[in-house]
Order: sequence, then C-alpha cells, then structure tokens
Amino acid sequence: MKKIKVAPFMPTEVEVNEVSENRAEIIAYPFESGYAVTLAHPLRRLILSSSIGYAPISVKIDGAAHEFDNIRGMHEDVAVFIINLKNIHFKIKDESERVEVSYSFTGHKDIIAEDLNNDKIEVVNGDLHLATLNEDAELNFTVVITKGIGYVPSEDLASEVEPDTIPLDAFFTPVRKANYKIEPVLVEDNPNYEKITFDIMTNSQIGPVEAFTNALETMNKQLSVFGGVLDVDINTTPVKRSTDDSEVKPFLQTVDALGLSARSFNSLDRAGIKHLGELVLMNESEIKAIKNLGKKSLDEINECLAEHGYGAEFELSDMIRVNLIKKLEKLKQ
Repeated sequence: MKKIKVAPFMPTEVEVNEVSENRAEIIAYPFESGYAVTLAHPLRRLILSSSIGYAPISVKIDGAAHEFDNIRGMHEDVAVFIINLKNIHFKIKDESERVEVSYSFTGHKDIIAEDLNNDKIEVVNGDLHLATLNEDAELNFTVVITKGIGYVPSEDLASEVEPDTIPLDAFFTPVRKANYKIEPVLVEDNPNYEKITFDIMTNSQIGPVEAFTNALETMNKQLSVFGGVLDVDINTTPVKRSTDDSEVKPFLQTVDALGLSARSFNSLDRAGIKHLGELVLMNESEIKAIKNLGKKSLDEINECLAEHGYGAEFELSDMIRVNLIKKLEKLKQ
C-alpha cells in the first residue's frame, strides 16, 4: 500500500569518480521520479555558463598598431599570433582577478605556451605553438589576463584596455563538456527512483569538481532571493552525510534481542529473518504474511516491537531506511 508523504524523498548517496585530472563523474541518488531532470538540467546550464575561468583580454605588441599588422622576423602575422594566444589556457597563481605580464624573445626560437609561465601565471596547455622567430627577430609583448565567466567580445572590452593595445575576444568558460544521464534505480522494491550521473570535463584551469561546486553555489545564491521576499530560510550550506553507523546499529541486532518465545523465534528463523531491522522495515501485513506465523506469534512480535519503541507509530527516516537496507544486504552476503 502506497504511503502518504508530507515531503519528497531526500537523496542520500553522492559519489565522485575522478576519471582523469580534468574529467570526473558525479553521481547522486535516489531521487523521486521527475526530480532528477528538474535538478540536472539547470545545474548543467550553470556548469557551462557560470564556471569561473581565465582569459587574455588584451595584448600590446611592440611594432604592431593593429591585429592586421606584422612583426619583422616573426613567421606568423599578428592575426595568427593573436589566434594562437587566445587558445592558450592561462591560470592566475594567486587570488588576483587581473594580472599584466610582459614577455621578450629574441633570435631564432619556436615559442610555445610553456615559455609564458612565470611567477604570476601558469599555462595548463604548455605544448601549444605560439610563434616562430627568425635569427634577427625581436618580439616584445604585454598580455592582460583576467578572471571571469562566459564569453565577452572584444568590442565590449575596448573601453577597458589602454591605447595602442589590441582587445581580444575573451573565452572564460573552462568547461569543455557537461553532460548528464538519468537512470532508474531500485529503492527497496520500488523501481520508480532515479540516479543522475554528471560527466564533466574542463580545460584544467579548474577541476571538474570545482566547476560543479561553482554551479551549486551559483544556484543557491540565485534562489536565496526568494528567501528574502517570502521570509523563508533557504539553507545554502551543503548537507554533510554522516559517516558513522550509530543510527543504524540498533537495528542490526538479532531478533533474540526482542526476547521472543521459541515458537515465534523459530517462525522468523525459518523465514530467514535474523535481524531486528528486517522486522522494522516490514509493515503489519508483511509480517502477517510470514509463513507458519500464527496469530499468537504475530501478537507477541507486535507487542515486543512496541515495547522496544518500534510500534505501529514508529517510522524510519528516508536516510536511515536506505542505509539500513544496504547494511542488511551486506550481512546476508
């Protein structure tokens, strides 16, 4: 018989599988039917749009007045140099939101992104080609790198850069992929629960778990506006799952703890019921259906359960119920 609920089932399990340094799977379950997609879709959009990254927003090159110019001794035109520069994934080393870094290269050299590392910034795709210089070449340039989200076109940045500086389209988003899939998952005998698996990959400016955390924080902050309007306390603190089994442990006692008569104990034993938790998880009709359990034994079991505080009015929380089922399954293996 379906129970009447006053609140939706709360998921209890979260798993993080780090596939590589820049890719991870984040799994959560069990959600009631329909809740998984309700949460997964906006989270995916926030992961893609609100993750904080770093990008060069301008470059000043000695001897180049604009992006269609060229530098003596450099194989690439300035336009190609800028395209290569925009593909480099910078990362600011300290908590600064904006840094300005200057570089100087002379003589024959194949410049790669790794050559731009210094005490202010780190390059995470170091083997990317930037430019090729001849023996008589001299290349001096200054790059401004900032922290941000999303995409900002160079036209919008023109007012923020210094004169004789070339503004760049800024691609801040560090997330390269954010997908999710929803699968059915069994809770007790009910198959109508769901599991979300997020698959997140970044460009290594930030990790995939950090990108997911940023999205959660953004969602909580956006929702908090309703708390102020409606005088509702919206909790923005992540729920921490308990790692101890103190709440489950009492139910792992054997049915001996109930002090049943031999007749009642033997009926349960023949039915394979060994632990108190198995009885607590059953409703009265399920206990009544135990094979060879007479009315007297049924009454005795119900009385003993009530004496121990597990009578008809007792109800397990969703979290304890799921954890208890898992523990009992392990004991039976």
